[in-house]
Amino acid sequence: MSQQRKQWPLWEVFIRARSGLEHKHVGSIHAVDARMAIEHARDLYTRRQEGVSIWVVRSSDITASDPGEAEALFEPAKDKIYRHPTFYAIPDEVKNL
Repeated sequence: MSQQRKQWPLWEVFIRARSGLEHKHVGSIHAVDARMAIEHARDLYTRRQEGVSIWVVRSSDITASDPGEAEALFEPAKDKIYRHPTFYAIPDEVKNL
């Protein structure tokens, strides 16, 4: 790998397969800027026209929670059982939610 490429920032790539579905992380690429990142992501991850939307995010801009703090972070959600999808009837014709 060239010295120049080592200086390019790392981007995380998310692809939405079709309308109505969520974007999914598919991999990472190096690119100089967002436009180049989208073009490289298109060339690398949508060769068979399997996407309708691409998101790229600089890896350095992502902040992740600490797995060691998961219990404290997610504990309050356990008190809100009404948010669980088990309380809702989903019609059969709804394919993706």
